[in-house]
Amino acid sequence: MSILNVLLRPDQLLVAVDTLAEDARTGAHSSGAKMLLIPQYNLVLAARGSTQFFLRIYELALQASFRADFTMEQLTKELGLVIDKVWTSYESAAVDAGLPKQSLGTELVLGGWSPKSGRMEATAYAKNDSAVPAIVQPLVGGLASPGEPLRGRPDSFASQDILAAARLQANYLNEQTGGKVAGGYVLAGFLQKGQAVVKDLGPI
Repeated sequence: MSILNVLLRPDQLLVAVDTLAEDARTGAHSSGAKMLLIPQYNLVLAARGSTQFFLRIYELALQASFRADFTMEQLTKELGLVIDKVWTSYESAAVDAGLPKQSLGTELVLGGWSPKSGRMEATAYAKNDSAVPAIVQPLVGGLASPGEPLRGRPDSFASQDILAAARLQANYLNEQTGGKVAGGYVLAGFLQKGQAVVKDLGPI
């Protein structure tokens, strides 16, 4: 698993992820994009967990953004159903490839500027079993995943604090699993109305 942190306030959205990617079959490490933009609508989609699943969901969300009647609110509403639909085939393909079913899981966040609400909004989605509908949770202040190593730390949009938090989370995840499952660099997306900036905050 990897790192997915979100801070949300009416005028700004922060999404931070690590970049360590691992081939599920060979274990080879590489650098992966776990946060991608839909720039014409000032939206970001980010994930931790199954990378191939994330890329498929992003592809479908990006295709939907070309519709004449596209809105952030409609995508937010539909995404849980899309996740449920795509997960069944993803799960079958992963199991056929020899991956243990219990190792499959994803957490996604869709967020950005909502013209309808006149503020930044974000929604989290979680899925790990085809028999159970995706969990859909509108965010209020944000989320930290994993949250355990950050208990008691104040929320901060400052780059040095985002990087420090990611380092604590990576150490925690790697110790918990006994291997390197989080690392690389910290990518942070800062969204405001009419603007999206992605920064490399440095190595974990």
